[in-house]
Amino acid sequence: MLGALHNALKLTGRDPAGTSVVISGAGAAGSAIARLLLRAGYRPDGIVVCDSDGVLHEDRDLVGEKGWLAENTNTGGATGTLQAALRGADVFVGVSAGGLLAAEDVEAMAARPIVFALANPDPEVDPEAAGRHAEIVATGRSDFPNQINNVLAFPGMFRGLLDSGAPRVTGHMLIAAARALADVVGEDLAPGRIVPSVFDEALVPAMAEAVAGAAKATGWSTVD
Repeated sequence: MLGALHNALKLTGRDPAGTSVVISGAGAAGSAIARLLLRAGYRPDGIVVCDSDGVLHEDRDLVGEKGWLAENTNTGGATGTLQAALRGADVFVGVSAGGLLAAEDVEAMAARPIVFALANPDPEVDPEAAGRHAEIVATGRSDFPNQINNVLAFPGMFRGLLDSGAPRVTGHMLIAAARALADVVGEDLAPGRIVPSVFDEALVPAMAEAVAGAAKATGWSTVD
């Protein structure tokens, strides 16, 4: 997801620090995405996470991971529904349930919005309807452009970990892998191609090299 977002920002002339992101889903995927975005330079006041009851914020009685998200994201104090949070937002990342949004919700986002509706099999918003208003639309499905799927990342990540002998995955490795994935797209970068094909022979070697390099740079490599 981070590599795809890196390329989407490039196409729409944005940078992480100035980009507002709304995440639908506060489970394992949504939490991991929020943490990775923070590490990648996105601002705490620019990340809003929503669950089925709306925006996570400190005035809600939240514990555990949701409590952490409420304390470390949405520092601007947004409240209300997912739809309200989306108004004026640059990016939507859905890792929750299908059919949550209408085309009008995408239309209410900032100019040239980015929509990652990744719920399967039914995305959070119909991709074709979202495409009438969004600059870039990605899903988790293979029958639409820009399929964001873990299969893009796993082979290269694991190859890099094995090559380096790293005993754990770090945030530095994840960011390095995301940047390598984004770079593989190269000159083919376009609104309908923000991630490489899973069959691109350059993908796994590029990611493996990046992960192993990050492991070595941070002292986690056991290979000289």
